[in-house]
Amino acid sequence: MLAGTVLVGAVTLGTWDRLRTTTAPWAAPKIVPLTSYPGQQVTPALSPDGKQVAFSWDGENSDNFDIYVKLVEAGKPLRLTTNPGLDVSPAWSPDGGHLAFLRYTGSVAEVLTIPALGGPERKLGQVTTEPFYVFFANLSWSPDGRILAVADRAPQENASIYLISIESGEKRRLTSAPHEYEGDFQPSFSPDGKSLAFVRRRSWASDEIYVVPVAAVGSLGVPSRVSSGQDIILGLDWTPNGRNIMFSAAQAGGSALWIILAAGGRPERLAGAGENGVGPSISRQGNRLAYQRSVTDPNIWRIPGPNAHDLRAAPEKWIASTEADQEVQFSPDGKKIVFASTRSGNYEIWTCESNGHEPAQLTSLGGPPAGSPRWSPDSRWIAFDAPKAGKADIFLISADGGVPRMLTSGTANNIRPSWSGDGRWVYFSSNRSGNWQIWKAPAQGGLAVQVTKGGGYEAFESPDGKFVYYSKLESPGIWRVAVEGGEETPVLDKASTGIWAIAKDGIYFFDWKDVLRPMMQSYSFSSRHSTTLYEFPRGTNLDNSSNTAISVSPGGRWILYTQIDQAGSNLVLVENFR
Repeated sequence: MLAGTVLVGAVTLGTWDRLRTTTAPWAAPKIVPLTSYPGQQVTPALSPDGKQVAFSWDGENSDNFDIYVKLVEAGKPLRLTTNPGLDVSPAWSPDGGHLAFLRYTGSVAEVLTIPALGGPERKLGQVTTEPFYVFFANLSWSPDGRILAVADRAPQENASIYLISIESGEKRRLTSAPHEYEGDFQPSFSPDGKSLAFVRRRSWASDEIYVVPVAAVGSLGVPSRVSSGQDIILGLDWTPNGRNIMFSAAQAGGSALWIILAAGGRPERLAGAGENGVGPSISRQGNRLAYQRSVTDPNIWRIPGPNAHDLRAAPEKWIASTEADQEVQFSPDGKKIVFASTRSGNYEIWTCESNGHEPAQLTSLGGPPAGSPRWSPDSRWIAFDAPKAGKADIFLISADGGVPRMLTSGTANNIRPSWSGDGRWVYFSSNRSGNWQIWKAPAQGGLAVQVTKGGGYEAFESPDGKFVYYSKLESPGIWRVAVEGGEETPVLDKASTGIWAIAKDGIYFFDWKDVLRPMMQSYSFSSRHSTTLYEFPRGTNLDNSSNTAISVSPGGRWILYTQIDQAGSNLVLVENFR
């Protein structure tokens, strides 16, 4: 979920110049659309001279993201790539002659370069990163043209910033986050190439900006923290003078652009531009700023389940508002539904009747985003996760409301809870051991017990209470392990965190024939085979993020899921930006 604490202060386009300590006269800023094509235009990157913009676009038919380049002033975009992979995150070479970009297949991405006017691609390497960061800039080309900075995750480790040699493809690590952090992402070289800014994530909505010197080969740089707080950073870039960093911070109602001194200090909001702004890019020459303006509206829909009378019934919008409604779960007694929503201004936990009516706010955290709600087997309690003091923890709250009780403690992150069938245990994912594993703690409080050894990010106990089924962060698929521990075996090579649910007879998960034709698949515990349960109308935009997106009703008659009913993004240009 996207949420964050509102930062203090505001600075207009016409007055933030005081951060630059210059007295040169300048023209008034001018805000104009840079693109207005159908679909989504994302990850903009202005050329060093500010005359061109590279970006990723899913095309007129919204069927595949590819890399495009266009002149800022006018003209049609030039399509550079046609691969069926997900091509995003373009980064210009300092001479403007080439572009580097990432081509994703699942959580793995190739690092490629291509001439800015089109031509043969060159592969430099391969990286692994989180699905959340796919549509944010994760590449930066050094000003001397010799290296690329990229986020990568080694097996069983948190993400780090690596430097890749343009000449040889050799890769070396630049940063290493403490083990209780999720890792380092979104690198950006300073204009002089001596430093690199990046985002260090401790937990959801606890992103911090750091700056690290680009250290000599064989050594790790020592980063200094620039910003702190409970925010989600959605892209950053340096101002041309190297004194300030612009970044996008998410809030419950959208996102905005902020400016902070690279040496640290109080961030100030950019007023007059940047509403719903993501991924800022500032040209080194030409006084131009580009950013992505995005709007999304997730709602909860219903389709027939495996035991429905009419398996071909059309999808129905079940829980909706003008704000975000997602992370839905049926209560085990079938009488209630729990979900997360921003309809109160922040992400809070809500409940409603099984017919989707009579919504009631359950939590009032007032800032930290609450998410991943899960019912206890007796439908009396709800477990959820939320940031607290810079890390995420598991909380329990009565289904009738009241004060949440924190179940987990310590300095590590604890997320994505679920209950054992007897209600005695709460499963969750934690990085307390140095990487994400499945743990369980007594619901009444007490010492947590580690369940998995080979990685785990989201878990559900089987209906018969014999196994724990779980997904991992690094790769798609579902695994299982006996409740008492033991061998960890793969079950499915498809599905991933957030887009699967367990029921009495098997596992239900999203799959896609292609980007425009999603399906609901069913894996049978008895036959150990998957079949297609439901084909969604062509063009349905399912929530395939890491948010919990699927829930099967206790009797198997219905399935609730999250659908993005409004999703669009275009690019905005600010002329005379200084």
